[in-house]
Amino acid sequence: MRILMVSDVYFPRVNGVSTSIQTLRQALAAAGHTSVLVAPDYPGAQAEADIVRVPGWPVPRDPEDRLMHLRALAAALDALNPADFDLVHIHTPFLAHRAGVRWARKHQLPSVETYHTLFEEYFHHYLPFLPKAWLAAAARMISRKECDGVTAVIAPSSAMKTALEAYGVTSPIHIIPTGIRMADFANCDGPAFRARHGIDPARPVMSYVGRVAFEKNIDFLLAVTETVRRDLPEVLFVIAGEGPARAQLERAVAKRGLADNVRFVGYLERKTELPACYCAADVFVFASKTETQGLVLLEAMALGVPVVALAEMGTKDVLHEGAGCRIAPDDVEGFARTLLPLLQDRAAARALGEAGKPYAAGWSEGRMADAVIGLYRQLGEAGIACAA
Repeated sequence: MRILMVSDVYFPRVNGVSTSIQTLRQALAAAGHTSVLVAPDYPGAQAEADIVRVPGWPVPRDPEDRLMHLRALAAALDALNPADFDLVHIHTPFLAHRAGVRWARKHQLPSVETYHTLFEEYFHHYLPFLPKAWLAAAARMISRKECDGVTAVIAPSSAMKTALEAYGVTSPIHIIPTGIRMADFANCDGPAFRARHGIDPARPVMSYVGRVAFEKNIDFLLAVTETVRRDLPEVLFVIAGEGPARAQLERAVAKRGLADNVRFVGYLERKTELPACYCAADVFVFASKTETQGLVLLEAMALGVPVVALAEMGTKDVLHEGAGCRIAPDDVEGFARTLLPLLQDRAAARALGEAGKPYAAGWSEGRMADAVIGLYRQLGEAGIACAA
């Protein structure tokens, strides 16, 4: 099949949506299917085959992102030959959604949208001057309207499907998690990462990988670090990633007196440095309550790094006690009690981590791509066009 994808975000902007799109496109190609992606241009973005870059400007309050110029986006789509495509797959609900739906309707093609992000839980972090209840209602209304504007919706988890149904979405919703590219998480060199960053080989390390954003609940993990330090004064919390919350979190580290126990390492090169960062940790920690899935949990498990996390929203589908993880209660003391024994006993941590490897393999990109391809074919064979 030949797929046109449209998104408001993609690499070099690092986040879960970019990773999901890249993983799906690679898996589609491996299965003999072609795709073209229309996405924003970014400073330093490299030209790539079958990626159409659209100019734009930085998003207010989140300058890492880009808002595509609407006319340029429309022109980029109009330059494509509709005969080259069987279906349109939309990945974000902003300009990409509007333009992708319009193009699909114009050319009588089916459209699918993956609902990657629970925006109801995000908007108030970036528009704090507006009432939270009003923003949540607006997010639900927009989500309902947009999901009902496409032929079918892909939800990465059962929790996300439940949320969309509660919004009143009537388009068919298919649960298809994002797979992980197992080849990218087969090898790592944790000791080398520790050496490069001056971390003693014997030091107990907990890590977080992901966007450094308010909704990721990283401040909760700082409180956990402070609690763990009472029993393990040498503990180190490594935070890998960038985002709008970093400056505030750095101030929180100073206020809590955690300067010697927390280290921000920024964005890491994905093929070698990122896996090495995972493997440099004794335990991977995660406390977000808004994840549609939580790919980083599976990435850690694939590398044999044990996970301690909250089971909230989409992570409920990923986390199974003992399968590479411990599920922690949603309170600082309880989380710390779950985490501490693994930081104090490396043999126990390694055993738990090893149990996660075969479990993570069940979430491979090939398996998940097969489900997406099956949906594409179902819509194509039925001749279903975009909803009116």
